[in-house]
Amino acid sequence: MEVILLENIEKLGSRGQLVRVADGYGRNYLLPKKLALAATAQNKKWVEQQRVRFLKLEAKEKADAADLGALLAGVTVTLVRKTGEKGNLFGSVTSGDIAEKLVAQGYHIDKRKINLGSPIKVLGEYSIPVKLHREVTGTVKVVVEPDEESKAKILAAAEAHAKAEAEAVSAPKEAPKTTESTPETSEATAANEAKSS
Repeated sequence: MEVILLENIEKLGSRGQLVRVADGYGRNYLLPKKLALAATAQNKKWVEQQRVRFLKLEAKEKADAADLGALLAGVTVTLVRKTGEKGNLFGSVTSGDIAEKLVAQGYHIDKRKINLGSPIKVLGEYSIPVKLHREVTGTVKVVVEPDEESKAKILAAAEAHAKAEAEAVSAPKEAPKTTESTPETSEATAANEAKSS
């Protein structure tokens, strides 16, 4: 089935484009949600008349996405999580967690646009790409910090490790005892014994 897209749909096409899709996808999803029109002669003429409007709309969306990307560059999302002694998280930070924090700061971004790859499982600072438009990708800074209880555990573990290292360095080193005789020393001992007898 051929349809004319009324919205940009990722991996399918852009607004105003004529595309071929499976019949069920077109009839059951694209047409009822008004994301596309059936590719009739009348609809093709209408799209041609609307092409200038579509181009202006596309340019405006791209400019808005670029502005939002510039704003996101200065945004830091801080997430506090429970961790183990080595800084590994109990659980993980997902794109949904980042989207919630962005909404709390006034940025309404769909979690599917946050390209996290795999969930964050270690404390630290990350630059996460956010796909704002087909041609515009912004980045948001994400900081994952331990909660107070976890922070105390990490500090205690670090102090214990530092103390153990300091004790290992300050311990007196003994010279290794040589119990095995080398071939040269055993020959010299045998020669001395031969002289004395």
